[in-house]
Amino acid sequence: MAQPESKKIFFENLSGADKAIAVLTSGGDAQGMNAAVRAVVRMGLYVGAKVYFIHEGYQGMVDGGENIIEATWESVSSMLQVGGTVIGSARCQEFRSHEGRLKAAHNLVQRGITNLCVIGGDGSLTGANLFREEWSGLLGELVEQGLIEADAVQKYSALHIVGMVGSIDNDFCGTDMTIGTDSALHRIIEVVDAIMTTAQSHQRTFVLEVMGRHCGYLALVSALACGADWVLIPEMPPEDGWEEKMCQKLSANRAGMKRLNIIIVAEGAIDHNNKAITTEYVKDLVVRCLGFDTRVTILGHVQRGGTPSAFDRILASRMGVEAVLALLETTANTPACVVSLCGNQSVRLPLMECVQMTQEVQKAMDQKRFEEAVKLRGRSFENNLRTYKLLAHRKPESELPTSNFNVAVLNVGAPAAGMNAAVRSAVRVGISEGHKMFAVSDGFEGFYKGQIKEIKWADVGGWTGQGGSLLGTKRTLPAKHVDKIAEQMRKHNINALLVIGGFEALECLLQLYEARATFEEFCIPMCMLPATISNNVPGTDLSIGADTALNAIVETCDRIKQSASGTKRRVFIIETMGGYCGYLATVGGLAAGADAAYIYEEPFDIRDLQANVEHLTEKMKTSIQRGLVLRNENSNENYTTDFIYQLYTEEGKGVFDCRKNVLGHMQQGGAPSPFDRNFGTKISARAMQWLSQRLVETFRRDEGRVFANSEDSCCLLGMRARALVFQPVVQLKEETDFIHRIPKEQWWLKLRPLMKILAKYKTSYDVSDSGQMEHVIHTRPKESDASVAM
Repeated sequence: MAQPESKKIFFENLSGADKAIAVLTSGGDAQGMNAAVRAVVRMGLYVGAKVYFIHEGYQGMVDGGENIIEATWESVSSMLQVGGTVIGSARCQEFRSHEGRLKAAHNLVQRGITNLCVIGGDGSLTGANLFREEWSGLLGELVEQGLIEADAVQKYSALHIVGMVGSIDNDFCGTDMTIGTDSALHRIIEVVDAIMTTAQSHQRTFVLEVMGRHCGYLALVSALACGADWVLIPEMPPEDGWEEKMCQKLSANRAGMKRLNIIIVAEGAIDHNNKAITTEYVKDLVVRCLGFDTRVTILGHVQRGGTPSAFDRILASRMGVEAVLALLETTANTPACVVSLCGNQSVRLPLMECVQMTQEVQKAMDQKRFEEAVKLRGRSFENNLRTYKLLAHRKPESELPTSNFNVAVLNVGAPAAGMNAAVRSAVRVGISEGHKMFAVSDGFEGFYKGQIKEIKWADVGGWTGQGGSLLGTKRTLPAKHVDKIAEQMRKHNINALLVIGGFEALECLLQLYEARATFEEFCIPMCMLPATISNNVPGTDLSIGADTALNAIVETCDRIKQSASGTKRRVFIIETMGGYCGYLATVGGLAAGADAAYIYEEPFDIRDLQANVEHLTEKMKTSIQRGLVLRNENSNENYTTDFIYQLYTEEGKGVFDCRKNVLGHMQQGGAPSPFDRNFGTKISARAMQWLSQRLVETFRRDEGRVFANSEDSCCLLGMRARALVFQPVVQLKEETDFIHRIPKEQWWLKLRPLMKILAKYKTSYDVSDSGQMEHVIHTRPKESDASVAM
């Protein structure tokens, strides 16, 4: 894939020396806000600007005084892992008035602040834009009142605004994910997983209420992530008679030997007449019609609390840095912008276009134009809803198409959290498409041994939240057994193949593609889904399982750092997995606030190690109490974890001591994160739809068989920047370093300078993906609805 020509900003060229930037959090709090504040402060200081905290949101701006204080590098230490917002947030009626905004303008001008970074929801951002539009008029009034000098009007003539959306509801148009949403999903799924165990014990039905007064994103995605029986959201009220349909579905599930039912209700759920649907109403309905033992759980503010997830820390850090870059590049004519996420890229969008689109959604819902409301929410929301309906509601046999195609699904390589969600999705979408689905146990080893059996809709119930691989997985490659595998494919009349796995899965598909010349049984559509914690598969930015591993690393690093609180200065050396791929070490380091991360892709020598030790020693003497250094397991054969530990121990004598920890296979275990559940579910559904299409296209009616031998009939489905892309595996060979089992080009290497900047290193920063203002109505790539952002 062609890489854009990089434009690099260097420390000495990226000047904000004449700028003063203020950062505030407003409206409801959201996990990850502190990571955004930290990134704004440190990037602002890095470019030489003065940075100020505005405590208590707009109220602090109006009140001034000690609410607006200058920030230092040390003032944002140890806040990355803290939930909520440490600078406070408050709803301010006074700022809604002209007099309140006049006071706020006076307080900012007194400190020379003309750059505002606002982290909040659409109300907070709308208020910021109004403040910007009134700015010159407000300064004129302050001059008339004698509160500021006349030359201040010219000196501080323009107020520049950049917004970041902090909201757990994910209700802001223009961004795939808002800061805090992923963490809120973590809280919901933790509760749902815990409830499912007790519900199963007693054969109970649970009705859960989640936040989302005007937006059903949390309810919808958590229902997708846990395989809920029913979900009620404000954007898509149920049709008349839904009560009977829901009870029929619950009853059918129980008859199918399912011991529990989960119903998820958004707090703003309504029917077609805009009448509220409450959890108590749903509970009474189930008890009255079915007699099931039913309980209600309202999650409430639990969803707002707790530690931010790895995803939210990385998202907020990237957005914070991008916000500072946007402020540096603004002119008097630049409209206020909001930093957003599209697929896997940061983008800048006009703030008021996003706000107006968000308001359009509510207007459509108020006017009962619900289908339009779903479309306005964005393709990601629309795709989530479509995928949920496809997987949760089984059509009667009489309504299913009859394709007479047999599709086999198997796992290959090491287990990765989210594999089971992908298998469940594949099986159910395949059945909905009219195919007969076959499960292969233990990868290609099980394939040639004949461990193949038909798998039904109910067989994959409850698989979404299970870690590991329930089908079983092995690293065995097919090359030595192609004759036996071809025999099994003949025996079971396999017409298409879905392989879910890591680097070995890619090698397997390449071997099967080459075997087509000898065995026509392999002349069928084949698709691979990347699933590995190492995230080392070419052709995709992200792999199923990597997010769960990142969260395991970050949670462990948080605990390890906390173990040294109150003690003398200490540095921790942590070894991560990943083979030769440094993704986990780099991105885990960014999310955990590491001081350094050693990886194979960025060679280092003893001079680099010495420089890192000296840098950390200097920081330890002046400010921080704890240091964190990550090392990828294969970063260097000589500079081992033990060597680095001993070096830091020796060189840090008198300043800090050292501890080391090898995380090992704990990174591979555990229940999948909400992100991995939904990423696996959605790309697997897309892969099955692609296989169905290819089966129809390659079926030879005169011969009564499927025959596909072109390059594009054997593909990997990967996430590339903003889109899901099917790529022939043969074409990926050129992009692959087979010796070290990594792609030759890796997008996340651009995040390494960001990690270094936030750890106080002077370095160059690649901004090739930054700087272009886009529009909300900008046509997105066709596949972007299945982007990384759930």
